[in-house]
Amino acid sequence: MADNMKGLKRTHYCGEVIEAGQTVTVGGYVDTVRNKGGIIFIVLRDRTGVVQLTFDETSDKAVFEKASSCHSEYVVMAKGNVRERESINEKIATGRVEIFVEDLRILAKAQTPPFEIVDNTNTNEELRLKYRYLDLRRKTLQDNIITRSKIARSARNYFYENGFIEIETPMMIKSTPEGARDYLVPSRVHPGKFYALPQSPQIYKQLLMIAGFDRYVQLARCFRDEDLRADRQPEFTQIDLEMSFVDVEDILEIGEGFVKRIFKDVLDIDIPTPLPRLTYTEAMARYGSDKPDTRFGMEIQDISELVKGCGFGVFTSAIEAGGSVRAIVAKNAAGVLTRKEIDKLTEFVKGIGAKGLAYVRWSEDVPNCSFAKFMAEGELDGILNALGAEKGDVVLISADKNSVVLPTLGALRLKVGKQLDIIPEGKFNFLWITEFPFFEYDEESGEWLAMHHPFTMPMDECLQYLDNAPEKVFAKAYDLVLNGTELSSGSIRITDYELQQRMFKALGLTDEEIEAKFGFLVDAYKYGAAPHGGMGIGLDRLAMIMCGADSLRDVTAFPKVQNASELMSSCPSPVDKESLDILGISINSDKQ
Repeated sequence: MADNMKGLKRTHYCGEVIEAGQTVTVGGYVDTVRNKGGIIFIVLRDRTGVVQLTFDETSDKAVFEKASSCHSEYVVMAKGNVRERESINEKIATGRVEIFVEDLRILAKAQTPPFEIVDNTNTNEELRLKYRYLDLRRKTLQDNIITRSKIARSARNYFYENGFIEIETPMMIKSTPEGARDYLVPSRVHPGKFYALPQSPQIYKQLLMIAGFDRYVQLARCFRDEDLRADRQPEFTQIDLEMSFVDVEDILEIGEGFVKRIFKDVLDIDIPTPLPRLTYTEAMARYGSDKPDTRFGMEIQDISELVKGCGFGVFTSAIEAGGSVRAIVAKNAAGVLTRKEIDKLTEFVKGIGAKGLAYVRWSEDVPNCSFAKFMAEGELDGILNALGAEKGDVVLISADKNSVVLPTLGALRLKVGKQLDIIPEGKFNFLWITEFPFFEYDEESGEWLAMHHPFTMPMDECLQYLDNAPEKVFAKAYDLVLNGTELSSGSIRITDYELQQRMFKALGLTDEEIEAKFGFLVDAYKYGAAPHGGMGIGLDRLAMIMCGADSLRDVTAFPKVQNASELMSSCPSPVDKESLDILGISINSDKQ
């Protein structure tokens, strides 16, 4: 039978016991036990750290026997005197002291865990996720979850101090298209009808501006039924905000203040502001991405003018078709990017839509060039000089339409940067991306689609192109990028009823579709809408980067895996027929 806590009350967390000469009571999990015969050492662990408990021949016999019976993960409380350790351990905060225990209570015994609870674990992740409550006892994960909590607290404090009102929006809403599939919730009261879980609080926060709340913020749970990867989960938290009577500059200013505050509060790092900015067009031209990692160089360079008259048909045909020839220079990479490695990179770019990859590998006095036989005398030297390439460098070149060349070199830049290990750790490079295209062309359907939600305001000077030149329409939209990860997306919203109708028409929506999907919001515009805009900041992604974690799973208490299941509770799971019958739902056996 387990002991009880009667007469004991915790006075300190384990990691707080740093001063000798006091009597303390601690509680936690047994991390390790070392039984030397006449002396026993127990390392006790809680969320703040560890402390050493000591027992010897002078201890009460019953207490000593309890200590000798302890094993890893037992839950115990201990009371005793804090004294200086004979053998100091500078690796831990409590390494100069120990607790000589006078009272020990075993509150719960534990079976041997299915894996050792240590930070540097080699245990299969699936097994650890099955026993997530044990995996969460590891210090790294506990520190990550605590850091996430600190971010949330700091965020709330920042927005409260800047006049924002925290308002909760519904979790069960009308299904509206926002880019990903909705998670649907059947209604028992309204047979055949469904709620949707919100992909974001977008419409509701705009309605709050129309309602006159002026500044709204919420740590909002959002849900998207989409394929997962390291920086995605089907459910996530967004620091969501909206402001009235503002323009783009006002929102970016609030965003920069948020970044500065969070990093100072949580990591004691001063982020210099104002943050750098690039337009979408500039970012794509220089980095081949609308979320570039600017911690390293290797920027894309346009060499179309240099090669438009050369004899290499791959280059000339791309330019004649309205495309371009562009390159990245991997400095001092010839030793790592061997011909075999370049062949692998060629297969990589083919896998993402490119036709191939031209290269110059300058490892010897004479550069090894994949298209040298097509170059007239001096042409290759001119290209290398223009690119700033030197002996020891590797030049990688793509030629095609810009919609292929830029993302190809953008992805290649990241892959090569990682391969060369030139992306610095512990550095935080923020970047605003502004002036996004309003539309993007879908080659499969041959239609222009909204790049953002349909309530995004076009830039004033672009309104003239709305009906006849969609490629010239840019939006009052902006993203906040950190180390190549999109942290936030936002925009100024359309508040003019007539303009909103034009936008819906430009997107090919019929009057019936507009009414069915957005009727209540469109109607609200008729009653006066203050100019407003906002953004949503990904709390999970922010925590992942600030913690130096590799995946959102490392900063999420109970995450889903790639097929959107949760291994610990075997979720999702079947529902009995009676429950389905009440909802009027039957399961298509072909889908099971």
